Amino acid sequence: MPPKTDYIDGHRQLINKGEENEMEVFGYKTQSCRQALCIMGGLLTCGFLFLLLYWKPEWNVWTNCAPCCLEQADVVLLRTTDDFRSYRRKAVLWVRLAAGSREGSGGHSEAPILSAQMHLLKKTIVTTELKFRFIQVQMVKYIWDLTGKQFVKVQGLDDSLSGRDIHSLFGEGLSQEEQEVRRIIVGPNTIDIDIPPIWKLLFKEVLNPFYVFQVFSVILWFTEQYAEYALTIVIMSVVSLALSVYHVRQQSLKLHGLVASHNNTLVTVCRKDGGWEEVLSSQLVPGDIFQISGCKQSVPCDAILLSGGCVVNESMLTGESIPVVKLALSQLESPGPWMSGGPDSYKRHILFCGTQVIQTRADEQGVVRAVVLQTGFNTAKGELVRSIMYPKPTDFKLYRDASRFLMFLISTALLGMVYSVCVWSLNGESAGQVISKALDVITIAVPPALPAALTVGILYAQRRLSHSGVFCISPQRINMCGQMNLVCFDKTGTLTEDGLDLWGLSLAKHSSFAPVFQFSPGILLPWGPSFVAMVTCHSLIRIDGVPQGDPLELKMFEATGWVVDEDAERGTQSVLMKPGPQASKAPVAGVLVLQQFPFSSGLQRMSVVTQELGSDELVVYLKGAPERVASLCRPETVPASFPAHLSLYTQQGFRVIGMAYRSLGPAGDLSSISREAVESELTFLGLLILENRPKPETGPVLQELSSARIRSVMVTGDNLETAVTVANNSGMVPKTSRVIQVEAAPPSGSTPASVTWRLLEEPKHNCSTIDSCVITELDQNCSDYHFVMTGKTYEVILRHFHSLLPKLLLNGTVFARMSPGQKTSLVEEFQRLEFVVGMCGDGANDCGALKMAHAGISLSEQDASVASPFTSKIPNIECVPLLIREGRAALVTSYCVFKYMALYSMSQYLGVLLLYWQRNSFGNYQFLFEDLAINTVIGFTMNLNHAHPKLAPRWPPAQLMSPPMLLSVVLNVILSLALQTAGFLAVQQQAWYLPNDIYSACTPGNASSSAGNGTHNSTLSVPCGPGFKSYENTTVWLLSLFSCITVAFIFSRGKPFRKAIYTNYLFVLVLLSQLAVCLFFLFADVPGLYQFMDLVCTPTVWRLHILVMLLVYFVVALAIEEFIIENRTLWLWLRRCAGVQSQSCYRKLQRALEKEAGWPPLSGTQYAGCSMAFDNKAFEEHRETGH
Repeated sequence: MPPKTDYIDGHRQLINKGEENEMEVFGYKTQSCRQALCIMGGLLTCGFLFLLLYWKPEWNVWTNCAPCCLEQADVVLLRTTDDFRSYRRKAVLWVRLAAGSREGSGGHSEAPILSAQMHLLKKTIVTTELKFRFIQVQMVKYIWDLTGKQFVKVQGLDDSLSGRDIHSLFGEGLSQEEQEVRRIIVGPNTIDIDIPPIWKLLFKEVLNPFYVFQVFSVILWFTEQYAEYALTIVIMSVVSLALSVYHVRQQSLKLHGLVASHNNTLVTVCRKDGGWEEVLSSQLVPGDIFQISGCKQSVPCDAILLSGGCVVNESMLTGESIPVVKLALSQLESPGPWMSGGPDSYKRHILFCGTQVIQTRADEQGVVRAVVLQTGFNTAKGELVRSIMYPKPTDFKLYRDASRFLMFLISTALLGMVYSVCVWSLNGESAGQVISKALDVITIAVPPALPAALTVGILYAQRRLSHSGVFCISPQRINMCGQMNLVCFDKTGTLTEDGLDLWGLSLAKHSSFAPVFQFSPGILLPWGPSFVAMVTCHSLIRIDGVPQGDPLELKMFEATGWVVDEDAERGTQSVLMKPGPQASKAPVAGVLVLQQFPFSSGLQRMSVVTQELGSDELVVYLKGAPERVASLCRPETVPASFPAHLSLYTQQGFRVIGMAYRSLGPAGDLSSISREAVESELTFLGLLILENRPKPETGPVLQELSSARIRSVMVTGDNLETAVTVANNSGMVPKTSRVIQVEAAPPSGSTPASVTWRLLEEPKHNCSTIDSCVITELDQNCSDYHFVMTGKTYEVILRHFHSLLPKLLLNGTVFARMSPGQKTSLVEEFQRLEFVVGMCGDGANDCGALKMAHAGISLSEQDASVASPFTSKIPNIECVPLLIREGRAALVTSYCVFKYMALYSMSQYLGVLLLYWQRNSFGNYQFLFEDLAINTVIGFTMNLNHAHPKLAPRWPPAQLMSPPMLLSVVLNVILSLALQTAGFLAVQQQAWYLPNDIYSACTPGNASSSAGNGTHNSTLSVPCGPGFKSYENTTVWLLSLFSCITVAFIFSRGKPFRKAIYTNYLFVLVLLSQLAVCLFFLFADVPGLYQFMDLVCTPTVWRLHILVMLLVYFVVALAIEEFIIENRTLWLWLRRCAGVQSQSCYRKLQRALEKEAGWPPLSGTQYAGCSMAFDNKAFEEHRETGH
């Protein structure tokens, strides 16, 4: 396929169009005068402008460069086209080819070295100077196309070449000079993962806005002699930096270890007119011919097999540890490009980078040759590594709302700064003191520990998941799991058992079916065409004496008692099957498989050409999806009862395989025979019936998800009827629900595309036609319905009825015969309806969908699991509710921590502003105790609550800025302000209060003992050591401490998403210890402690008043949270009164469908571009409001 680019205009273009990493490219030219102005601005702002331009690369480009056309640009600005619209800056680079290449031109305008190069080189090299320009984005080169005036992704071999072209152009290899030119253009065949030095990682981390703010705060605190807390923050920051750098470096080391061997292997390469030579794999370039040496070799690049045959293990890519047979690309001239047959066709010729060669079968010359297709990060393994290095950003409202709320706190802090400047200026303080006090407000209003506390909560959840056998490589997605409302499941190996058991064989006999032959120990199938089909029609290979391959084929082959003779190879594709010790008597010594047409999920079948030993006759055997097999057979050989007979077994949940055969006549040359010619005019043999039992955990898990109002969808490659039956038996589709099959046909000639609805009914015994079989008992007044369809129907609807697709997806439950690409597309379409989608699969053909989903859960332990955010060692779908429970608990905990940190900072902020009115403030040790011993400890232990063991039938709030959350924060801020203001004013009304005597409330003994510590403390305007002592200070600080502990307790709500607070033993212990210490501060009369903490003595009655105020505060705050904020009934009533409805796309569609007459259609056909016509008299639109 050609590079996916879209030229928009001279200044910008689109690259990677339609892909996950689609980006816009804008051209800019560097301006020296602008650069000079930016340098001056950076110096004048003490480097802050430099930081700002570092954080915002788009501002950097806009200030230093001027827009220009891409052809003249020396800098480009890249912008992603997703919701994030993130920017990055890239320099445009020039590279000149080696001088030796230029000398070979003989003075001509175009060097002969380019004449045999890939088409892309001719379009990108400035032939007069032999140089080219490019940009490198996410480890991939995009070079400037001189003809198309755009950047194009560097490709390997030209996709437009035919099989004959590839053999003729590259069959003899490349010369040394050709290879050097290609290496300069494409780059080395390496997947380099740089391990950045520690100093570089530290520098990058320190420039994070959070740490810049920390540095600013620490400098400010040191200038104010707040050294203790500043040192504490420095220590915490250093530890946090060290852990962060260690984690990043370890990830780099692991990733480097994963690909290290790729860059250092030796391969034997064919040189044009130079024979074979051994080189490092890093020197390979597209077009090189190299040998596949043998067993256990790791393929160093993506390559096309040109001669011989290979068996490879592709578990690194697919997660499925099943040997895959690779065939050589035919030299026969084809009408189109070699990749035109579709992925299932051309992938059988490709050896993917990173896969392991298990066996080789040499050609007549004794070698297995392949031509390099892609190198480096353009290979399949390179794409996998890039997906890990540059993961898809998670679009989650929590993080966006958190940023907005932090901006709100900063705005509040700015108001406080204005207030501070006014108060301290009017009181005659120096400019330095005014600035210092104003800056203090920012460090108080914005909680410095918030990002760390939120991160710790996610890490705790990740640790709990790993202890339960679920491993996560993208921790940010854990919170997203808390909002998951739809889960797609693969069927085989996920909902059902991995293995299949042979149940029976139903052979076709004349115009009907013979009695079923049931497999049982000791009873073998008699000799016949169906027996030979089971012996030969598979892709099993023998490794270390043991047959390996697809579990279905293993069961089928083992039932015959025959063996694969690995020592009796006949050519590159020939394998001998012969009777084993346990086999029944056979009239032949063996059957030779001469040619194999591998299974294709698109074609839904495989076939082999065989020859019995001692016979000249060639016979083709085919197996696959029964409907597809029957369509390839002569009609007179297919029993008339085929549809009903097939339905009878599929509706009982059996896996059914169709088999057929055909005689090709005497043996001849097979090199010129096509698959289409072989797989036609077949004789139908019968149906092989296998039992695929649902896992015992499937039903209860699906019921749990349904009770929690989480949709379950089946996405499988199996037969539709089998999938519907499994869905019924497992509870995914209730027995009382309507099941409506949607069938679509593509346009044919003058007939437009059509879509047909058919109501399936409950199966009846002894049914003679498929139409008489019913799947579900119909209640005409039932509003519950489910659409089921095949991948073919889905594809037609996607192309020709796209406006209808969302309606079908809203109640689509079973999607059968789905290809890997269709699975990925389906997940994406669900996401467009604004579902939060999970995907659970066993790794076989599910990798694309696992990566696309918000939360992909792989049940495979193969290396392919690195492509999935979550990997489960639990071999069933119990990991899904576990992940959702932990996600909900983590999400609610994040909300709680955020609310608590916001309340704590605002409480301290309000207290400081109150004290500023009297030119007072909290003492350094008061700040230290509240910040470190109270709030930091609470922030880190509040996260330890475990998930509730039962999924609640509702979701946590979808966003931080939701009305209940905002109201909770606002009311608690108002309550905290009222509490501290009341204490601030009330203490001034006490009879013992004297504003200029902080010892007026003490007994004479205490007064005299305190007086000895320094009578200069009696004046409020004079600092006492590092702090300010006053009755207002003591009262407000104690109220602030207790209010922090109170809201921490109130916000740590348990049900319905977390366990009760008392199960978080460490958190409860922390709260009780803090409460005890604070009560000690309140009631103790320890002069040394009070002096150290800048507290003053107050009468016991006043301390009891403080305690009463705190009890009232606790009761009111608890009542607000329980009876207003967490009162779901109240909020639902308010929503109804205000007419507020969910604005999610799928919710709006649900409401629209409830008003649409005649939906869902139970029968009838609709044509593309025509109005719908169907009979819908039985349907009554009395559905409940969507859940």
